Amino acid sequence: MQLIFVKKYWLKGKNFGSNLKMLYVMKKILFIIILFPFMLQAQNQADTIKYWKKGGIFTANFSQVSLTNWAAGGKSSMSGVFLFNTFANYKKDSLAWDNSVDLTYGFLKEDGADLTKSSDKIDFNSKLGYGAGKHWYYSALFNFKSQFTPGYNYPRTTGDQPISKFLAPAYITIGLGMDYKRDLFSMYLSPATGKFTIVNDDELSAAGEFGVDPGKKFRSEFGGLAKFTVNKEVVKNVTFQSKLDLFSNYFHNPQNIDVDWSVLLNLKVNEYLSANLVTQLIYDDDVKILDPDTNTSAPRVQFMEMFGVGLTAKF
Repeated sequence: MQLIFVKKYWLKGKNFGSNLKMLYVMKKILFIIILFPFMLQAQNQADTIKYWKKGGIFTANFSQVSLTNWAAGGKSSMSGVFLFNTFANYKKDSLAWDNSVDLTYGFLKEDGADLTKSSDKIDFNSKLGYGAGKHWYYSALFNFKSQFTPGYNYPRTTGDQPISKFLAPAYITIGLGMDYKRDLFSMYLSPATGKFTIVNDDELSAAGEFGVDPGKKFRSEFGGLAKFTVNKEVVKNVTFQSKLDLFSNYFHNPQNIDVDWSVLLNLKVNEYLSANLVTQLIYDDDVKILDPDTNTSAPRVQFMEMFGVGLTAKF
């Protein structure tokens, strides 16, 4: 039976003064986004609530296999995947504030083997906009990405060190741009975006992982960002969600665009059961991945796919 559930700033640029000014602007954007909810709270509460749209979905996928004296061979195993996706959007007159959180965690345990992590994601997005015309907004964006627990090369051996962990890496993106919004589609374009990579681990930092200089725990990039979001009910009880982020660093290989594309397809069976297909494709020119066949490290396309049927709670 199967039950389903990302200290040098962009100093490679030639204008150091303008880089410092841009950093100051980015800090102001972050401050405004953090302060904004308190400004809303100061308004009449009953008046504020009606301008909010909130919702989300929680899915728990489990599978388990137990084998005893099984002549055909095989291994006992269990696995689970937890998905949590929620949003809270505010809209009043020309002011719009969109927030979303995507969390994923999955594991696999085979008989006689260590617990293996199969998926791990933290993705928080906040976008504050002011109307500039039909469907267009002047917008400021803040995004944070990381993971919950350490990751390893598998199969693990005694003394293995993590190849990633919480805040190693973490990615913070702050931008100023224009946002085109419809009911089912959003397109955010920012020619002024700061992307900050954090590697808060001594060994990973010393090895220069995730694009930081060896021994450094922080790296900044300045470039352009395009962000596309689609959320649509394709047919009755089948929902399609997709997010595509494209980032180009103006001062280092701008032609090598960083890609982060995730898709969630939710097929509702009934009020509590659903099937879910999740995929994510990542390409980051600063992340080097080892090819065990050639023993060389280079940027490579990363791809993850999960499918499950299980318990779902919508709110």
